[in-house]
Amino acid sequence: MPRHIAIVEDELAIAENYRDALVQQGYQVSIYNNRAAALAAFAQALPDLAIIDVGLGDEIEGGFDLCRELRQRSAELPIVFLTARESEFDVISGLRLGADDYLTKDISQAQMMVRIIALFRRVDALKNPAAQEDIIQQGPLTVNKERMTTLWQEQAVDLTVTEFWIIYVLAKKPGHVKNRQQLMDAANVVLDDNTITTHIKRLRKKFLAVDPQFAAIETVYGMGYRWKAN
Repeated sequence: MPRHIAIVEDELAIAENYRDALVQQGYQVSIYNNRAAALAAFAQALPDLAIIDVGLGDEIEGGFDLCRELRQRSAELPIVFLTARESEFDVISGLRLGADDYLTKDISQAQMMVRIIALFRRVDALKNPAAQEDIIQQGPLTVNKERMTTLWQEQAVDLTVTEFWIIYVLAKKPGHVKNRQQLMDAANVVLDDNTITTHIKRLRKKFLAVDPQFAAIETVYGMGYRWKAN
C-alpha cells in the first residue's frame, strides 16, 4: 500500500506541482488548502508524512499551529515545513514546535524528494532494527528502538523521529562526544549547527519536564554533545 503524504498549502498551483512529483514516485497524496480542512481529515486518519506551509490563507502562522496540534496527536509522525519563510527565527520556531525538517520553496524537487525518502528511511529503520540493538539501557534511560519509545525513570518521553535518533546515538555510547555532523549523519538529516542546537534544547526541555534534575545531555564546548556516563 503506498505511503500517504498530506500537503497543506494554500496556493493550489504549488501544491499540485509537489503532488505530481510525489505521485510519480509512487506516493498517495492529499492536498488541503487550510488548517481546518487538514485537521478534519487528520481526525479521521493521520497521513504517513505531513508537508506544511507556515502561512495558510488568513492564518499567518497557521502552519505552526497545525504542527503543534499534530504533535499533540502523534510524536512520531514525520512533519516537514515547506515554505517561503526562511528567517532564522521561523526555522527555529518550526523545529521547536516539533518539525523534523524545515525546507524553503527554492529547494529543488530532487532535493525535496531526497529529504522525504531519508525521513521514511529513518522511520523504517526504527521499525525494523537488528535484534541485538532493540533496547538501550543507561541508568534511568530506556530506549526501545523497535517500538520507538523512550523512558526516563520509567516515564514516557515523547520524541519526534529526529529527536529519537539523536538520543539513540548519544545514549548508545555514553561518554563519547558526538559533534554536530555526527548527529546529523546518525539522524540521516541535513541541518545546520543552529538547528542541531535547537533539537538539543527541545530534548533537554522534554526530559526536564519529567525530571527537573535531568542533566544527562552534556555540552562539550567547541566539540559537540555527549550522554553522561553513569
